[in-house]
Amino acid sequence: MGSFSIWHWLVVLVIVLLVFGTKKLRNIGGDLGGAVKNFKSAMKEEEAKGEKPAELPRQAETGATIEGEVKEKQQG
Repeated sequence: MGSFSIWHWLVVLVIVLLVFGTKKLRNIGGDLGGAVKNFKSAMKEEEAKGEKPAELPRQAETGATIEGEVKEKQQG
């Protein structure tokens, strides 16, 4: 037991090919590749813009917590 041998992986590959077919697997691979490509290009665009993620507001240096209550909620 333990790790799978190359023969185990070949049997799994053959079963997957029989179940899904090569055309469907090719389409899934193309869709996945396109998604990764779009994600990378979006990341490069954000870096080119120089935008940084918004930082969370910092607490006072004393570490005090401000307690409050919301009386009215504005929708905007």
